[in-house]
Amino acid sequence: MKLPKVGAMRSATSGARLSAANSLVQRTLAQHGLADQSSPAEKPAMPALDNILANFSPSQSWSGASRAAVPNGATFKDSTFTCEAGSRRFCTYVPAKAAAGAAGVLVMLHGCTQTPEDFAVGTGMNTFADAHGFVVVYPAQSRVDNAQSCWNWFNRGDQRRGSGEPALLAALTRQVCTEHGIGQERTFVAGLSAGAAMAVILGDTYPDVYAAVGAHSGLPLGSAKDVSSAFAAMAGNGLEAPDVATTTDPVRTIVFHGTADNTVHQLNGDSIARRARDSYACQSIETTISGKAGGRTYTRAVSSDLNGTALVEHFIIQGQGHAWSGGQPAGSYTDPKGPDASAEMIRFFFEIPSKTS
Repeated sequence: MKLPKVGAMRSATSGARLSAANSLVQRTLAQHGLADQSSPAEKPAMPALDNILANFSPSQSWSGASRAAVPNGATFKDSTFTCEAGSRRFCTYVPAKAAAGAAGVLVMLHGCTQTPEDFAVGTGMNTFADAHGFVVVYPAQSRVDNAQSCWNWFNRGDQRRGSGEPALLAALTRQVCTEHGIGQERTFVAGLSAGAAMAVILGDTYPDVYAAVGAHSGLPLGSAKDVSSAFAAMAGNGLEAPDVATTTDPVRTIVFHGTADNTVHQLNGDSIARRARDSYACQSIETTISGKAGGRTYTRAVSSDLNGTALVEHFIIQGQGHAWSGGQPAGSYTDPKGPDASAEMIRFFFEIPSKTS
């Protein structure tokens, strides 16, 4: 089961708040079967959070595995980006087809405890880049900024344009797009869990940078303002009336969520999709499609404009937990069953005709 997304505060947080946050993480680890659930009198003191994460992190093994799979003519390089908003490591996958000109840029935001290399393996997104010729950017959250490597979607300073992680990630995206000559209309952002929550924030705060958003098992903008409200949001509470202004220039959005997600409640995905639909003032055509893929049934609700362009798509996958639908078993937090979320996102982003319509 996926680790919670709100277990650590930034290094600048006071000691008292950091202690409270770590306590919440430790209790939730036990709830998800990742720690001893015996009574306090029966168990020894829980190891430090950093030690838990050091044992759990897949960062070393994924790096070598992913780079070994890079085909001839493609590159998967590790770099560091720095701007006024901060500094982060990131990986860039450039397929061989992009040598003659990239088809677009896709920013992929990993979930908690994941790494760019792990996320690339689990989603299989580099394979789609090989086929379609787009560049993939995998930013890495640092343990300094969040001890669980979670994007800080629940901090007020990381929910607004011009500050925090949105400003840093948008600046990184602009740099990569400039390098490859890609405009806003072919720039996209997607993520899993905490990464999906940050992708939603980026779509709302930087519609001049991103043309579409993909949110898998994520949370809506404004659903939390601190650690305690983040846990409430993950449970599906307090999602109806965020106090963060939404954009007047909406971006196209595709949402995936499993009905058996016990880490981020399905109501969060419903809220992302509903708010995305509501943000479009134009008349739209609503279509619902039922299907089965990889042994899982699903519904796909599509809101299209009068020209037939899908503005919002919402996949609800029966029986799926907190995992990337149709993902590769070699990656963490993936479920090989269900519709292929990576393939569906690429279809939606690049407006490739659907096989299920």
